[in-house]
Amino acid sequence: MSATTIPGPRKDPAAAARLGARRRRADLLLRGFGFAATLLGLVFLVSILATLFWLGLGALNLTVFTKVTAPPGSEGGLLNAIVGSLVQVGIGTAVGTPIGMLVGTYLAEYARGSALGNAVRFVSDILLSAPSILIGLFVYQIMVVPFGGFSGWAGSVALAIIVIPIVVRTTEDMLSLVPNTLREAVIGLGAPKWKMVTLVCWRAAMSGIITGILLALARVAGETAPLLFTSLGNNGWNIDLARPYPSLPLAIYAYAGSPYEDWIALAWTGALIITLGVLGLNILARSVFRQK
Repeated sequence: MSATTIPGPRKDPAAAARLGARRRRADLLLRGFGFAATLLGLVFLVSILATLFWLGLGALNLTVFTKVTAPPGSEGGLLNAIVGSLVQVGIGTAVGTPIGMLVGTYLAEYARGSALGNAVRFVSDILLSAPSILIGLFVYQIMVVPFGGFSGWAGSVALAIIVIPIVVRTTEDMLSLVPNTLREAVIGLGAPKWKMVTLVCWRAAMSGIITGILLALARVAGETAPLLFTSLGNNGWNIDLARPYPSLPLAIYAYAGSPYEDWIALAWTGALIITLGVLGLNILARSVFRQK
């Protein structure tokens, strides 16, 4: 008994040609939209950077890095603001990074699918998308009001809170990309889980984790709103974190809206310094990890 052959659909060359032409037109249209969107984004980016360099380089000199803020019309710099930003960003990153890494590790390695892990992840995502000014108000209530004044410590805590959810999300995502076969191989050799996490998983995901830390650093380096409610700013030289503390974003915010030309020029220079600092840090980190 011969097998029954089911005839397939008849191929219409004309219909196939029309379908191919329609697909090519759709492909060209989408490519055109994508190219136009990319070009538009590059135009805005180049315009911003060009404006920043054009207006910021004019007042960029050695005085900016060697003198503190001076009254309008006097020759002043941004030394106090630069040092204040370095101190607060450094403390905030140093406090927020280990907390974020540990929480992200817990979510990726110990709490997958658990109710507690889902709750922690949900709270972290909410904190990640929360406006920074709300974090400033929160720290204002728990540190500024009870202690009776603005301080650099309060500003550092606000920046640390901003750092934590960024590092949490990046750490969890990078650890989730580590193959489970690698974990099984380490456990199969008899290593405890904490050694597997710290010596194998962290090492495998370190490049991505460092990238997340740099993203967090870039985010807090330009934050102004939370510092308005916490460290407030200081036009003089101050290394006492228990008092109102200067920072570069606050100086930019104050100078950019002033009626004095020299202060406006310093504001543009401060914005250029922040941009170059973040850009240089990212390039350095990428170069180091590419060599490894």
